[in-house]
Parts: sequence; C-alpha cells; structure tokens
Amino acid sequence: MSTARTVLVIGGGAAGNAVTILLRRAGLSVDLIEAKDDWNATAGSGITLQGNALRVLRELGVWKEVSASGFGFGSVGITAPDGTVLHVARDIRTGGDDLPATVGMQRPRLQRILIDAVRASGASVRLGIRVEHLEQDDTGVSVRFTDGTEGRYDLVIAADGLGSTTRAAIGITAKPEPTGMAIWRVAVPRSAGVTRTDLAYGGPAYIAGYCPTSDTTIYAYVVEANRDRASIPLESYADEMRGLAGAYGGFWPEITEHITDPAKVNYTWFDRMLVEGSWHRGRVVLVGDAAHCCPPTLAQGAALSLEDAWVLSQLLTSAEVWDDALFQAYYDRRIARVRPVVEASVQIGQWQLDGVRDADVPGLMGRTMTMLRELP
Repeated sequence: MSTARTVLVIGGGAAGNAVTILLRRAGLSVDLIEAKDDWNATAGSGITLQGNALRVLRELGVWKEVSASGFGFGSVGITAPDGTVLHVARDIRTGGDDLPATVGMQRPRLQRILIDAVRASGASVRLGIRVEHLEQDDTGVSVRFTDGTEGRYDLVIAADGLGSTTRAAIGITAKPEPTGMAIWRVAVPRSAGVTRTDLAYGGPAYIAGYCPTSDTTIYAYVVEANRDRASIPLESYADEMRGLAGAYGGFWPEITEHITDPAKVNYTWFDRMLVEGSWHRGRVVLVGDAAHCCPPTLAQGAALSLEDAWVLSQLLTSAEVWDDALFQAYYDRRIARVRPVVEASVQIGQWQLDGVRDADVPGLMGRTMTMLRELP
C-alpha cells in the first residue's frame, strides 16, 4: 500500500486522536482539525477506562503515562443509599490478564496525554477549524475549511462527536436521542478509603457513584431524570448536585463537602444513537460518537471509540484498495460489538427509570463485559 495516501481526521477527541496516531505510525499523511481552540484540553471531570480501552491505549504507546496518571482497581461495590456495602464484585479484565480491570483518571489528563502523542506522531494539527464544505468523487474528497483554505484527501474520517456535522453532511440522518436520564459530575479530593467504584441504586437519584481518578482525586456523579437545562441556572449547579448527593451515606458526606463551585460541576443528558447499515458514504467514514453513543451505565463510551480507531486503522494500513468493501467490513466488524453494548447500556438505565426491582443488572453487565474480552 502506498504511504503517500492522505487522510483528514475531523475531531480531536479519543477516536480522532487515536486514529491519527495509528495512521501516522504506518507512514500515512494525516491532517487533524479540531473545532475547539484549546483542543478540549481542560473539559470534563473524570473518566472510567476499562480493560478494552486500556488495551488500545497500550497500542497507542501511552499506557505508561496512563498508568502513572490514573488509579487502577479491580472491583466494583454495590451499596445501599446509606453507604452500607451490599456486594463487591470482581471486575472482568476485558483487556486481558496483563492489564488492570479498570483505571480511573482525570479526563483532562487523558486528553493531554493523547495530544502529546498526536504532536509526537508528526501529524499536521490545526485548531479552531471546521469543515465548511466537502465534495467527493471516485478518487477522494475535496474539502473547504472555515478559515478559507482547501485540501484534497484520499479519505476523511469523521470523529466529530455526538453532534457530528459531517454525519449530516454525507446524508446519514441518525441523531442522538435522550434516554430520560441526566448526570451531575464533579471532581473532588479523594478520601484514602475510596479505592474502587461504588454504586448506590435508589434514594433521591437513580444512581450515585464515584471513581478514583488519581492518588488524590475522584470524580463523583449522581443520575436523575433529565430536566430542561435552560431551567437550571449555571450558578446553582453546585447546590443542585449537593442537594442530591447529600442524601447518601458512606463516603458521600465527605464528597458533598467539596461540591461548592458551580463552575466545576457538569450536567449532561444521557443519549443513545446507533447508525445502522454502514458508517461510511464514499470516502467519508465515521468513528466514535459520530457513529454511536450510549449512556455511561457500562462506562464503555471512550472504549468503543478507541476500538473503532484501532480496527479502522488496521484495515486501512493493511489494504491495497480503500473501497466500499473495506468500509463495509469495518462496519460489520464493529456493529456486532457496539450494538450489544449500546443496548445493554440503555437497558440498565431503563430498568432504573421503570423502577424494576428484580432487574438483572449484574447479570447483564457480566454478560456484556465478558464479550468485550475478545479482540474487537
């Protein structure tokens, strides 16, 4: 395969950064554009990375930095709202036995690690830039950017997230839909006793949980029914989250004491989406949240996006011809894995919304995570 091929990656999140690193390693010429001037380097609180995500991060060459920056653990606790531990389950090592089951870390730190790896790869990076227009023919894609420049590429990879404008531009009509839940998130100092994720179901929120993200930090979250965001003043975010979190026991009273700055609290609806049939049109192909998204009830959003990048890069760098058959093979390989994760993630949330007391949440989690031990 000629290494003179040129690729445009739209979006510098997990999927876009990962596919850029992998394609550059194979010698392809890659331009990455990101709409945010700061490359989203400070956004977010925490992220839970399970083994199948860690496996791809190791392939990217950043496992050493991730391991040093995050907090690894191998179990999850289920508690009553008052903090009483009801059950502790060993996490499934979905990345293999040589990786931790789970690593929690600060989301901005992960992004900075990936940014550094993209820079080191030699990719051309432009920030604060969007695609204004693209036009395809049989041999490639002509692109006009919002800064007035133009480019010609053999392939465009759309990694521009849940609200992907590229997805719409190529005629894919799928859109994210709210599931009925919303999540409050915040990063706070870690108590020495918090060494794993604990989840409480019930109480004033559907789910209350936390995850250690370093030796000194955790991120905590509470899940409620979604509300009109416009009706919640930004300055009240800390009060809103503290009001829900304050009803929980165990480590929650200490966590709640630190929920004071509304600017550090994030409120997001749970969404679901799965593009069916194919994830490409001609020489434009979707990866990550542009193709699928699910509520974080299984903590698989970033993992699925990283897997997309790995699978697509494998196919692109091993094929002489980039054609519909290759991109359909990418879809076929990924949809068999992504669909059950999306469906399970949505089902777990729906059981909570419906108040199903005998729901087999642990069983569904276990079956789905066991499937993810296989290579994507």
